[in-house]
Amino acid sequence: MTAVITGIGIAAPNGIGTETYWEAVLSGTSGLGPITRFDASDYPVKVAGEVAEFCASGYVPGRLAVQTDRWTHLALHAADLALADAQLRPAELPEFEMAVMTASSSGGTEFGQEEIQRLWSRGPEHVTAYQSIAWFYAATTGQLSIRHGMRGACGVICTEQAGGLDAIGRSRSMLDGRTRLVLTGGTDASLCPYGVLAQATNGLLSSSPDPTLAYLPFDVRANGYVPGEGGAILVVEDAVKAAARGAPQGYASVSGYGATFDARRTSRSVAEARAASRLRLAAELAMEDAGTQPAEVDVVFADASGDPVADLVEADAITALFGPYGVPVTAPKIMTGRLNAGGAALDIATAALAMRDSTIPAVTGIKDLAPGCQIDLVTGTSRPGAIRTALVLARGHGGFNAAMVLHAGVEPLERRTDQHVQVHH
Repeated sequence: MTAVITGIGIAAPNGIGTETYWEAVLSGTSGLGPITRFDASDYPVKVAGEVAEFCASGYVPGRLAVQTDRWTHLALHAADLALADAQLRPAELPEFEMAVMTASSSGGTEFGQEEIQRLWSRGPEHVTAYQSIAWFYAATTGQLSIRHGMRGACGVICTEQAGGLDAIGRSRSMLDGRTRLVLTGGTDASLCPYGVLAQATNGLLSSSPDPTLAYLPFDVRANGYVPGEGGAILVVEDAVKAAARGAPQGYASVSGYGATFDARRTSRSVAEARAASRLRLAAELAMEDAGTQPAEVDVVFADASGDPVADLVEADAITALFGPYGVPVTAPKIMTGRLNAGGAALDIATAALAMRDSTIPAVTGIKDLAPGCQIDLVTGTSRPGAIRTALVLARGHGGFNAAMVLHAGVEPLERRTDQHVQVHH
């Protein structure tokens, strides 16, 4: 069985819609800016990646809009885009053969905050009944399932930034049974006072008020990360069944997946962080699952924490796998901020687009790599070249590690010649 991505739907700070977003990435257009969704003057975070052009009334039916949080609104619209991209009409397929598996990080934070404010300021009679479901981690999965009549196995993965890969990896395994397709990926929207303060407890958010300096992973000036909202929803199908229904050619195959957990809490010392990290093992598991050797990987989409210690640990893992400066590395999330449950799903979508157009997108704003970061970070301008294999890395706060391998096309790849490998190594 080959799992193929046939549809992509994106709602990101630097673009709504696949092509709009991709054009922004290739042009280096950032979606980071001062927080406008609330008055952040008294908060430790001043910059975020907001999907400023998104308004629920323009994309989500009114009945659904009042019942759900912005996090779900973004997913509902991204799912519509993904289904249209896959030329898929769910009503024409057996409802129990379609599933939904999304990632969630904080759930309906803003909806919950507003309901609590009503409770304390006006009394319990002013709290809507939708509070019981809109905040819930599985709300997006449930609403997508109901809206599109997808009644197969459904679920939600809660592993923060790693969640997108975990959800897609789970979706791939579901295709081995009766399920023919899965609506998967993730979004997030925690840019409200409660959501931002909850994230700030990890001590890793950047306090810089300058959008050009606030999120600089792997750079000597790295000082934390910028939160963002949005993400991507994907249609992942069994390739044979997708072809049978006349689906368009897929973007890429989901060929390998691996996950590990850093169970031991460490200090902020580099030595202890290096010893505890199992990110490299997650990548090795994904490549083994895909039948892929390190020399076959054309690009790595990095997790890019923005925390100097975590960045060095990731750079160590990449260098251990591919050698110093041995493979091109990119991190388009520098232009969106870290989207929690939506981040890794958006990276998968971006990697698929990079494969389609044979272009590795460049990161913006990075000038000097931090000492010890021996990686070939693609900066300045995008780097052209055929991409047959991509490795995507993700780490969630609390110790979650995930890795995923994408292959171009839907057929198993032939092993490369030594001459091809030497182009990159």
